[in-house]
Amino acid sequence: MRRRDFMAVISGAAVLAPLRGFAQETGRTYRLGVISLGPRRTSSQDNIFDELRRHGFVEGQNLIVDGRGYEARVEQLPVVGTGLAQAEIEAILCLGPAATRAARDATHHIPIIAIVDDMVAAGFVPSLGRPGGNITGISILAPELDGKRQDILIELTPNARRIAALADPNSTASPKLQALRDAAQARGVELKIHMADVPERIVPAIDEAKRMGAMALNVLASPMLNSLRGNIIERAATLRLPAIYQWVESAEEGGLVAYGPRLNQLYRQMARQLAKVLRGAKPGDLPVEQPTGFELVINLKTAKEIGHEIPAGLVQRANAVIE
Repeated sequence: MRRRDFMAVISGAAVLAPLRGFAQETGRTYRLGVISLGPRRTSSQDNIFDELRRHGFVEGQNLIVDGRGYEARVEQLPVVGTGLAQAEIEAILCLGPAATRAARDATHHIPIIAIVDDMVAAGFVPSLGRPGGNITGISILAPELDGKRQDILIELTPNARRIAALADPNSTASPKLQALRDAAQARGVELKIHMADVPERIVPAIDEAKRMGAMALNVLASPMLNSLRGNIIERAATLRLPAIYQWVESAEEGGLVAYGPRLNQLYRQMARQLAKVLRGAKPGDLPVEQPTGFELVINLKTAKEIGHEIPAGLVQRANAVIE
């Protein structure tokens, strides 16, 4: 990988040392619930527990993780949320809007730390600066970034007159999809939306996009799609379909192009918020944070494998190029 002039900036960078504002009770064991459509052990989620360890919360020592919510399907989330609310836990960590909705519906007093596309638009908090209630976390600007990725995808495939978006209806609302269609049409490109609401629909949806003449694919923001990005990257490569992804780590794992923040950094931000809550801070008093550093990463190795030439101007703007 060749790094270009880029400096990642993350919110809360001043809090790199362990927190000192709240007292941690000696000898106490803390219980954490997690709701996630993805698996427990991933390189990205390991960052959460690495950061918690830096702040004095060590799984297997003074931290117990209730993992019943890992790899849950969307239809199981209400039951998972209710079960965690009835357990003796100090906080619930939620990855994605569906997980957060299930936790919010199950409890109004257990602190919830969540990562969501748009915290305010989803109705989880009234404002980013003053969330109130029992929810705080990260709002990731997903609607704006999905549109930016579409612009990059059109630049990536200048001859394409039809492109596709792979969308999870549990994460992306219809008005946002229509906005993407309108933006593509304004540039003379037809956008077709292909839905995948469950894991089993992902590969068939990509195949359908290719069969209907799509020349490029925008993988929209979604916890489920991200958790199965390996399958998406592999299928897109097999079909020689240029694709762009939500998290920059996807390009480092073999995806063609990615634009956005680093998921690893956002998970560390979440862990720092969680550490404050475990020490007694009220989530309603902790402002919802947003990503402030964004990268464009291009995998030229993948481009060569699928026979796609990346426009020189796009390569020059990239923060990182994998060769």
